[in-house]
Amino acid sequence: MAKQTFTTGQVLTAAQMTSLQQTAMGGGSATAKTASYVLVAADAGTTVAMNAAGATTITVNTALFAAGDTVFIQNLGAGACTVTAGTATVATAGSLILPQNDAGILYFTATGASIFYDYIQVGAASPLTTKGDVYTFSTSDARIGVGANNTVLTADSAEATGLKWAAVAGGSMTLLSTTSLSGTSTTVSSISGAYKHLYIEVANVQWSGTVNDSARIATNLTSLSSYIQAKIPSNQGTYLGNGVDYIDDGGQYMTGDNGNNFMTWTIYNYASTTDMKVWDLLLIYKGSSSNGRVSNWQGGIYSKSAVNSFTYDTMASLTLTAGTIKIYGVN
Repeated sequence: MAKQTFTTGQVLTAAQMTSLQQTAMGGGSATAKTASYVLVAADAGTTVAMNAAGATTITVNTALFAAGDTVFIQNLGAGACTVTAGTATVATAGSLILPQNDAGILYFTATGASIFYDYIQVGAASPLTTKGDVYTFSTSDARIGVGANNTVLTADSAEATGLKWAAVAGGSMTLLSTTSLSGTSTTVSSISGAYKHLYIEVANVQWSGTVNDSARIATNLTSLSSYIQAKIPSNQGTYLGNGVDYIDDGGQYMTGDNGNNFMTWTIYNYASTTDMKVWDLLLIYKGSSSNGRVSNWQGGIYSKSAVNSFTYDTMASLTLTAGTIKIYGVN
């Protein structure tokens, strides 16, 4: 029942008493709305029921309601309904946005001031829609969609929610690619230049064919033919070919016993186009049935171009049957 002024001796009908009872219990006659609506004075003591598929607003203006007046607002539709301050003020400790099947009481403390009591409070209807979403807040509950792989959630006051997904600023390794060795030579191309250093792992290299030959590695800035060669003789190899004096051309390593090997190659400042590069290479392999070999080399690449590819080569006498190249970007 809308707000009324009763007179002394007035007799209320059964319908009026029923309506008063509903209003006292937080209900009241419902006015159905299917589009954005501006409250009028006759809405005091009633229910405004929004039912729209799209987003709508209910606007609250001053000089229409007295202190103590209430309007019950509910949203039955799929579109969110927002209680909006027009010329009156609307305060809330919850949310002014009503998702479907939410409701609240608009209570006036003065003709131009009101408080909205959201029944669900802070939008208990989740805004999350997709795997990896983050529940956060701007002026109301909000979602941040999952970020790109290997990014981290970062505070940023310029964003509406104060958060954003961003690349790791430093101190981390990001796996850029995993490649299986095959054929006589395997190359990984188009290496991202978005990191400070490049870290390369080659593990469990296995082959078929004549073992009395060499294996070697290169970047796009160095020639395989200029490298020191690491022999793989039939006794499973216990020595390096031409010595380490020439290793500053780019580096390479010997596989040793079939499958018993592991190497890491770190190239510093690899993406620079203004500086030359330095690197560290560490290798372990099985040199005989009871012995292992460990080598640790350092060197450089005499080029100011960026490193963007890596090649593992068997000099065409062996066929690679197994092994993995993993390339990481390091910040």
